[in-house]
Amino acid sequence: MRVLGLDPGLRHTGWGVIDIDGNHLRHIAHGVIAPAPDGAIAARLTTIFNRVREVAEDLRPDAAAIEETFVNRNPDSTLKLGLARGAALVAAASSGLPVSEYAARLVKKSVVGTGKADKGQIAAMVAIFLPGSGVASADAADALAVAICHAHHAETPGPRRLAAAAGARA
Repeated sequence: MRVLGLDPGLRHTGWGVIDIDGNHLRHIAHGVIAPAPDGAIAARLTTIFNRVREVAEDLRPDAAAIEETFVNRNPDSTLKLGLARGAALVAAASSGLPVSEYAARLVKKSVVGTGKADKGQIAAMVAIFLPGSGVASADAADALAVAICHAHHAETPGPRRLAAAAGARA
């Protein structure tokens, strides 16, 4: 199974693709979508949407996994994060991918062993799980961590699954 992991953000949306073969994980590709910081929100969301669609078309994953939005002290930041997440989620779903959502704490616990891990710890463990991945960006490492989390939990009933828009059954 090939999985596209997404770590959404309005300034930087990390993405990472891995192959899962039983207990073996293999790094395929990763990157960061960075819309123009001075662009209108609609243009930035369009960039996120289009780039996620391009990644899905180019790398042909079987599923996508995305980090859930966490609520922070600044409601404006939470709303903007939710908008970026929505653009990435709809892009994956409109590409025909089933999308699973994972809480940030579960992603951290799945990769590092504790739900309070920092970005450096996540990047270090991603490098162990995916040797040779050469991940330099924290956003891309976080996206790969989401994909790894999906590899650990995809068969369990815990994650909420969203039917892909193109393949949803009534």
